[in-house]
Amino acid sequence: MSTPFRIHSGRAVLAAEVAGSGDPVVFLHARVADRRMWRAQLDGIGANHKAIAYDRRGFGETHAEAEDFSAVEDLMAVIDATADGIPAILVGCSQGGGIVLDAALRYPSRVRALVLIAPNVTGAPEAIYPPEVERLRLQLMEAEKTGDVDRALAIRTRLSLDGPLEPEGRVVGEARETFVDMNRVALRSPPAGANLDAESAYPRLGEIAVPTLVMCGDLDIPNTQDRSRYLAAAVQNGSYHEISGVAHLPSLERPAEVTRVIAAFIERCSGREA
Repeated sequence: MSTPFRIHSGRAVLAAEVAGSGDPVVFLHARVADRRMWRAQLDGIGANHKAIAYDRRGFGETHAEAEDFSAVEDLMAVIDATADGIPAILVGCSQGGGIVLDAALRYPSRVRALVLIAPNVTGAPEAIYPPEVERLRLQLMEAEKTGDVDRALAIRTRLSLDGPLEPEGRVVGEARETFVDMNRVALRSPPAGANLDAESAYPRLGEIAVPTLVMCGDLDIPNTQDRSRYLAAAVQNGSYHEISGVAHLPSLERPAEVTRVIAAFIERCSGREA
């Protein structure tokens, strides 16, 4: 059972929810999601810890007046409001993972450990995509630019949920319904403003000393898989876990497995085995 929170950061009111009590574990969603992508993890991790998830600006139930902002400082506002002064374990997927890495470099004393799922990395070399992936990416950028919500939604679903090299419609049921609804909300949200964070985490990965678990699905974009493996090797205390048969959002496709792996990692960080 989770409790809703509303957290002020600048001109934004961030919609959050907290489940359980104990050591804080904060979840940051992908650009193609909102905090609902962590529903199973909030329930599972919240059984033994304080699990916290929030909607970033432009997503879900968060309301924000347009202004330039810092995604890292929004995260710090959430931690300040919910973590009781205890260093947090940060869990981030995709764009959320990039924010987590930037926060860990800017505020190392506030971070106890990291879980990164198919993460972005600020300052990483420009990606080279297979031709079929590049074609879809260009079509998506054009659809988003022109405000073609239905076309953008279809391409996002193919790229992130089905996997760009897999058959369209591979994922069905509740996971697909949740993905579509999350993205329909985001695509229709007004502009939130520019993110002013200017970190370049890629050349500084070796500075990250906290335990770091990196996960990625084997149906994700090949470049994302390569970057995830590189990150796990580049940080001081990293490990890599491949999830078979899933694309960019394992927490939706394999919620029980993702929850189990995160829970086991948290227990190892605590000197205990799950």
